[in-house]
Amino acid sequence: MLTHQNKTVKIVAIEEINPQEKRFQEQRMKDLLLLIENLALKEEATIKLIIECLYDVGMINLINKKIKHPSANKIVKRFISLPKPIAKVVAWRWLKKNLPIKLTNWLGRKVS
Repeated sequence: MLTHQNKTVKIVAIEEINPQEKRFQEQRMKDLLLLIENLALKEEATIKLIIECLYDVGMINLINKKIKHPSANKIVKRFISLPKPIAKVVAWRWLKKNLPIKLTNWLGRKVS
């Protein structure tokens, strides 16, 4: 039989970052945000193609989950390309506005 021994756990406080290091880190994160914004604008065509691929796969999966009747499923799949241009514009605007900050925050959490 396994038994647990009572051991005391020593809690070690994380060292405080001095103000100079904190300012340096904040400045580098701002630089990262600007770089990601620049990357998103330069790679607009690539991002739009990624959106298009995700739209196609997502719509097919959604239709397959929601519409079980085979003939209705085929009919609906023929019309999924109609709202695609609108979806691309909306998704691009959302990504252009939100991607840099969300990606910067995510990367910042990964290195913290």
